[in-house]
Amino acid sequence: MPEPSIKDFEAAIAELESIVKKLEEGDLPLEQSLTLYERGVQLSRFCHARLEEAERRIEILSDRGELKPAPASLASGDDPERG
Repeated sequence: MPEPSIKDFEAAIAELESIVKKLEEGDLPLEQSLTLYERGVQLSRFCHARLEEAERRIEILSDRGELKPAPASLASGDDPERG
């Protein structure tokens, strides 16, 4: 069951990036760092699940309605549109 406080993939990625920046700065107290780390793990799991779901949908959908594997570029994380 998805975390209700996570709106969507894009919001989760943005929050995760913010958490990483804060943790990389290293000026936080230990307890706050742990709390942020735990939230980061939740966000990471959410994003991973959404990406797996998208990959499954791509595998299922094709021009002819046949089951086809996802393109290798998706599996490797390459995104030609992002440059």
